[in-house]
Amino acid sequence: MVLVLVIGDLHIPHRIHDLPSKFKKLLVPGKIQQILCTGNVCDRETYEYLRTVSPDVHVVRGDYDETSFPLSATVAHSPIRIGVIHGHQSVPTGDLDSLNAIARQLDVDVLVSGHTHTFQAVEYDNRFFVNPGSATGAWIGSFNGCVCSCNRMFGAPLRRFPCSSSDPTPSFALMDIQGPVVVTYVYQLIEGEVRVEKIEYRKEPEPAREAPRPTVMPQSIPSSPGPQHAQSVW
Repeated sequence: MVLVLVIGDLHIPHRIHDLPSKFKKLLVPGKIQQILCTGNVCDRETYEYLRTVSPDVHVVRGDYDETSFPLSATVAHSPIRIGVIHGHQSVPTGDLDSLNAIARQLDVDVLVSGHTHTFQAVEYDNRFFVNPGSATGAWIGSFNGCVCSCNRMFGAPLRRFPCSSSDPTPSFALMDIQGPVVVTYVYQLIEGEVRVEKIEYRKEPEPAREAPRPTVMPQSIPSSPGPQHAQSVW
């Protein structure tokens, strides 16, 4: 079992001063084996705080980070491969088809992304897509085309839609990886209380490949010799 913290879009100190205290009480050092951060950490102090929670921290560069973080990262917890991006690479923002194309490019089973400041966990095309939202509930700023649940009404296709929520709900996720199973717990701070939901994804086993057929034909069995005729002495 591996416990992975998925967090991002902190925007400290530019848009908010710190993580919610109730979240900090939950993030106890020594219990989390790895951290995947979708970026927009924005200051070194916050990065160092994450390292106190777990020394194994993977951070990708957000559109407000002024650091040399990579644009993407991949980690493996066999048989699960996880990719991490900030999310601004997806056009339209949060579009599952666009994210799925990135997941194929990274060759991952799970793609973690952020940028929308809204939590999402959904299985699509046999892959799992997780957006931890903003751990601080930082305001989004300019309209970034976030995808709202309203777009799924009556089976409507995903489209860019201005979110009506002016204050995003603070949230992060914990992924409990047990072999091919990823159990994701989302923590949201709603009306001053932490609420937890559980989502499960199971990687389907790859179809067994047929054994290659021999390309060399077996040697033919020689036929028995026909009756021998005695040679004439004449």
